[in-house]
Amino acid sequence: MKKGIIGKKVGMTQIFDDKGKVIPVTVVEAGPCVVTQKKTVETDGYDAVQLGFGDQKPQRVNKPLTGHFKKGDVAPKKTLRELRLEDISALNVGDLIKADTFEAGEHVDVTGTSKGKGYAGVIKRWNFHRLKESHGSGPVARHGGSNGACSSPSRVWKGLKMAGHLGAETVTVQNLTVAKVDAENNLIAIKGAIPGPNGGVVIVRDSVKA
Repeated sequence: MKKGIIGKKVGMTQIFDDKGKVIPVTVVEAGPCVVTQKKTVETDGYDAVQLGFGDQKPQRVNKPLTGHFKKGDVAPKKTLRELRLEDISALNVGDLIKADTFEAGEHVDVTGTSKGKGYAGVIKRWNFHRLKESHGSGPVARHGGSNGACSSPSRVWKGLKMAGHLGAETVTVQNLTVAKVDAENNLIAIKGAIPGPNGGVVIVRDSVKA
């Protein structure tokens, strides 16, 4: 990746282009992010930068992180993420990365944690079809059906689609378009939907498909 930034999902709305066409967008509060650490091949074996987003009260930071921020001479941050960029030569500890690192029309990938849905059945989780509630189907209309493998191999195969925990996992939506950038208010409007609830932390980076 060439560039990236940490942001917070604000919510969805709509804007209008020059021709009056409605564009559904997700607004992201992108940055400002501060470079809290710089890793190089010589010191760490690879090139990367660690970004911090969102101010944190000093009394809420543990001792190891307090020392980490003190070493870089930066204020404590709530969220830390590491980005492996192609070129980090122009970045140094303490530098700010703002929303204007992206421009309208660029393609981006957005990574976030999807909404947690708790324990879900096979219909909600895997889009199974339900049974007819007539002619002896019994009280199993929303069940997953038989999952036994007979006498051979006498077990349930790994990866079988069953009921279980749904959501609350890392999801990346690729090749979205930046519709508008408000550098003054650190806002990026991205066409379409992105993972996670309002207020969730996301990573916006240049698209690998661009």
